[in-house]
Amino acid sequence: MPGHGRRRARIAFSDAAAKQLESITREAEIHALDRALVVISVDPGIGEPIPGDTTGPQLRQYTDEVEAVRVLYFVTALRTVVVVAYIEV
Repeated sequence: MPGHGRRRARIAFSDAAAKQLESITREAEIHALDRALVVISVDPGIGEPIPGDTTGPQLRQYTDEVEAVRVLYFVTALRTVVVVAYIEV
């Protein structure tokens, strides 16, 4: 029986990111964000660290060049990806 691969990370949203989600109305925006979240859930370390305060979890950014969207997030000790914001680039 083949072994299982690594599980995808769980995705959660900060209050600010949840408000952003509520304002999405176009199908293309939903698709772009979904694509970026799939990539991040498979490999939470894919994003680049954002320099700054080192007292809390390291804030990271991932930019999907195909969909032109940037996601700001951090990863918890239990491997949950917490989305802080997304930006269309």
